Amino acid sequence: MPEPTAAAAAVSPTELRNPGGTRVHPEGAIAEIPPAEPAALVAPDGTVIAACGTPPPGMACVPGGPFVRGSDAGPPDARPQEQVWLQTYYMDLYEVTYAEYKHCQKFGPQGSEPVPEPPDRRCPRGGPLYNDFSRARQPITGVTWFGADAYCRLHGKHLPTEAQWEKAARGPDGATFAWGNDPATCERAVIKDENGRSCGVKKLKEHPDKGRTFEVGSRPPGAYGLFDMAGNAWEWVADWYSKDWARCGAACRGVDPKGPCGGAERCAGHTEKVARGGSWYWEAKYAQSFWRRPHVPDNDPFHHFGFRCAASLDEAAPLQAGAGQADTTTPATPEG
Repeated sequence: MPEPTAAAAAVSPTELRNPGGTRVHPEGAIAEIPPAEPAALVAPDGTVIAACGTPPPGMACVPGGPFVRGSDAGPPDARPQEQVWLQTYYMDLYEVTYAEYKHCQKFGPQGSEPVPEPPDRRCPRGGPLYNDFSRARQPITGVTWFGADAYCRLHGKHLPTEAQWEKAARGPDGATFAWGNDPATCERAVIKDENGRSCGVKKLKEHPDKGRTFEVGSRPPGAYGLFDMAGNAWEWVADWYSKDWARCGAACRGVDPKGPCGGAERCAGHTEKVARGGSWYWEAKYAQSFWRRPHVPDNDPFHHFGFRCAASLDEAAPLQAGAGQADTTTPATPEG
């Protein structure tokens, strides 16, 4: 009879291994076998994708890895559909609210009250010009791209890149909407439908048929537990606008792309930033996860865009330690 191999000798003839990850001895003793550590996910450029840690307050983890960006069946500027890689990051659960932005405008980041910070530590003046858009838990709308960028930076975060926003909106499998591929309805998002803008809920006072945003979180969460990634308010993102993904080229591909000029303050040939997600004012197609809307960063002519913030792994560390604060109150009873 041949001698047992080293591997076979590791389990004696009086010991059996069961499928559940334990070794069972005839004498009845059971020894747990620790599960094997999963292999780390590694991007094509060698970036090791980190596991999700504990999210900072008011944020959710978006696991890194590849995702489907764009759509060959979508509008021309969403083509071609491609695979893009991202490092793990965090996203605000909710759009930044009117109350949160106005606090930053008056005092500075959360926790600055009652003594106002210096002007360069406060958010630029901005906000809605329509009536019935100033409830504390409605998303802030009407701020410039610069105001949105300042708010995120002052809170130790950043405006999400287009790639970060899109993955957060559609999940890892390239779904059309935050909840999957089923059509957008007023049960799933605050949009314009057959009942009118904002799902038929009218705005107070003048021009009631123009509708209004709802308080954040009025619809069920989508991918990664994020609210209002479709509808309610358009959301500014960090990137300069490119005519399509092909013409953006390498700046929009690879790992953690930041768009034209790498997101630099100025970018020759590019004058517009991007808003994502659709809104209460527009039909369901604009709420598709790959729909892109270009607009000048100073928001002139004026539009009611909002935003939310993201955090890198490095940014998240002080936020988790309490250096940054986020509003984690439960939204009001759903409207509509």
